[in-house]
Amino acid sequence: MVTKIRQKFQSEDRKRLLENFFSLSVLQGANYILPLITLPYLVRVLGPEKFGLIAFAQSFIQYFNIFTDYGFNLSATREISIYRDNKEKVSEIFSSVMIIKLALLILSFIIMSVVVFSFEKFRKDWLIYYLTFGMVIGQVLFPVWFFQGMERMKYITFLSIIAKLIFTVCIFVFVRRVSDYIYVPLINSIGFIAAGILGIGIALKDFKIYFKMPTLFAIKHQLKEGWYIFISTIAISLYTVSNTFILGLFTNNTIVGYYSAAEKLIKAVQGLLGPISQTIYPYISKLVNESKEKGIKFIRKVILMVGSFSFVLSLSICVFANIIVNIFLGSKFYESVHVLRILAFLPFIIGLSNIFGIQTMLTFNHKKAFSNILIAASIINIALAFVLVPLYKHIGISFAVLISETFVTISMLIYLQRNGIRILEGKLV
Repeated sequence: MVTKIRQKFQSEDRKRLLENFFSLSVLQGANYILPLITLPYLVRVLGPEKFGLIAFAQSFIQYFNIFTDYGFNLSATREISIYRDNKEKVSEIFSSVMIIKLALLILSFIIMSVVVFSFEKFRKDWLIYYLTFGMVIGQVLFPVWFFQGMERMKYITFLSIIAKLIFTVCIFVFVRRVSDYIYVPLINSIGFIAAGILGIGIALKDFKIYFKMPTLFAIKHQLKEGWYIFISTIAISLYTVSNTFILGLFTNNTIVGYYSAAEKLIKAVQGLLGPISQTIYPYISKLVNESKEKGIKFIRKVILMVGSFSFVLSLSICVFANIIVNIFLGSKFYESVHVLRILAFLPFIIGLSNIFGIQTMLTFNHKKAFSNILIAASIINIALAFVLVPLYKHIGISFAVLISETFVTISMLIYLQRNGIRILEGKLV
């Protein structure tokens, strides 16, 4: 009898895992296809300069996305996954996280306003930054962490595709000439906000979650749980988001356009790996909580699958970089070929670091070491950026990114091996 019950639950877990993977695969398919439809159109209509301005504004606003997320996409996801059957506890977590995120949103708006009107580089295009800030509002409202923790990824898929479809359709309708560049951040923000409002509504209605004023203890607990992940995310941003930002400070919008266009192509490819990461994180968190041995064996299987798939993707990008740029970006972006070749192996490198770091170090509660590695990588990246960007511009920042990401992956693997988590062998010692 006990065996039958166990088999039933294992079957339900596998079914949920496959359903979530399918939902996120559809989402990432949309994330992959829709940008590849709009990107060639946008870069040709706007040109490198205006496209670069929009990319620079997004990189600046991304800091506030990171600030308002505060690591909740991992810490709150984990807590929701553990207490998902306790409606009162889930409501407490939901309420605490949303209160904190709204407070951080207000603070972000104030900080952004001060920066924009304090520096000429920002002040002359102030409207672009304010319109782009709508993305932060949408991200704060959209409870991705809640749906991930409940392992109901279909809601994320549905709402995210709505936002991207709004953006895609409106781009072709409203952006016809260079002077229409102002509509791009506006359309993007409207899509994010619409998805966020619908997400909140679904969480409250379909999952019977109710808002309750959280205690000071509950708020402090959520802040504490997300702290190391928050610090890690800031560290990550210093060698991801900051690269476009630093490039824009040292060069001009056209150079930023060359780099950001190639980077978007790489991110579109990396997006193919997203469903795997998002699907297995709550599953591994629960599995490791029950049995560390089973967890590490499952992680090893993921390494083999993700490693082989991402390596083929990266090799293909490197070999066909020239053709890819000609098809998707056009002749004005020839300089992006060099960037694309340098960044080609990021899907493979980041795919492995995601497994070593998020899926293993965090689920095995090595949060501090995880943060320290990323902080070290960010210092390396910033140092390289300040040396290489003035000399080699977009080529220099590309090498800074590649070196930093490689350092992260190797450092995480060494740490795990030294601490008895033989991840490549699938065993603990």
